[in-house]
Amino acid sequence: MALDEHDQVIRPAILWNDGRTAKEVEYLNNEIGRETLSRYTANIAFAGFTAPKLLWMRKHEPENFAKIAKIMLPKDYINYQLTGVHCTDYSDASGMLLLDVEHKRWSAEMCRICGVKESQLPALYESWQVVGTLTPDAAKTLGLPETVKVCAGAGDNAAAAVGTGTVGAGGCNISLGTSGTIFISSDKFGVDPHNALHAFAHADGGYHLMGCMLSAASCNKWLMETIYKTTDYAAEQAPITPDRLGNNHVCFLPYLMGERSPINDTDARGCFVGMSMDTTRADLTQAVLEGVAFAIRDSFEVAKSLSIRIGQSMLCGGGAKSTLWRTILANVLGIPLTLPQTEQGPGYGGAVLAMVGCGAFASVQAACNALVQVADTVQPEPELTARYEARYRQFKQIYPALKNVFPNLK
Repeated sequence: MALDEHDQVIRPAILWNDGRTAKEVEYLNNEIGRETLSRYTANIAFAGFTAPKLLWMRKHEPENFAKIAKIMLPKDYINYQLTGVHCTDYSDASGMLLLDVEHKRWSAEMCRICGVKESQLPALYESWQVVGTLTPDAAKTLGLPETVKVCAGAGDNAAAAVGTGTVGAGGCNISLGTSGTIFISSDKFGVDPHNALHAFAHADGGYHLMGCMLSAASCNKWLMETIYKTTDYAAEQAPITPDRLGNNHVCFLPYLMGERSPINDTDARGCFVGMSMDTTRADLTQAVLEGVAFAIRDSFEVAKSLSIRIGQSMLCGGGAKSTLWRTILANVLGIPLTLPQTEQGPGYGGAVLAMVGCGAFASVQAACNALVQVADTVQPEPELTARYEARYRQFKQIYPALKNVFPNLK
């Protein structure tokens, strides 16, 4: 969100899944350099980050770039409307490529690279900290007293992690939402030396590593609603019986909007591989569910290469409602997956943070210990895990074989 000197929105927000900044990402990663970016921010450039968007605006919309007085994230603009305070939290700011994540301060070097001043950036808060109270206008509009406190909040994945109790050292949460993420919490700062996983601040005051794929449950939504013209997801999954799992002859690359973690390729595209005259509708449905699971495993494998042991994980997001998808994912990863009792992970996490901010709990960890309950756990099955291990090895060969083809498909 770019605001002018009167706090008016200058242009529509460029969203997290917008791939227009491919050239700016290439410039940052190759000319400024991955090592330099990682030293400044703990991360390299991805298309959805704010820094490449600023460079894009400076090049393509110089008149709009010149008007910028404040740079905000969408949730923080809402907080501004509620309180009149220009603010953000460390977890969400981590994805701007403007934050020195380790030291929790804006990076002067990145500001210089992007041609902005620190005064154009909002004040930084921990996610549970109170940034202000309601303005008279906001209180009147909402029908609430002006004494209502507003907390900084968190990025969606950090809030989901809080909502599933993934806080402190060694927790893991996987989200099957529009995008897909694997979120590993830590009480200490750490960086993936390969920069395949994001190194961000966490909403609990600590840190986390995160792999993020751009299209997860949205792949299934695309197949069901755009291609099949149906909203009866359960009916489409019903023919996929247990004996079919791990035996599908069709593979699906879930890169419908390019991909972030771990390949960082805006040119990557989705595709079905292995179709024949025998391929059925159920085969394609199963391939999409499995392809998303395999892509999440790609980030899971990066974490394992860093000697991070993930023995189990929480699971949230709309896709987690599918028993079939939960079973596929648990066996693709080979670990138990646990569903929290409250399925609205990010919203619940936001409420937990607000309770801490209002003094109901001393810390985010204490709040999660009291408030997050387990509903169900899916255990992997050794035979099925072995079948999916073989299928994953086949899946891993597809993207490298097509990588040089994708840029020519525009």
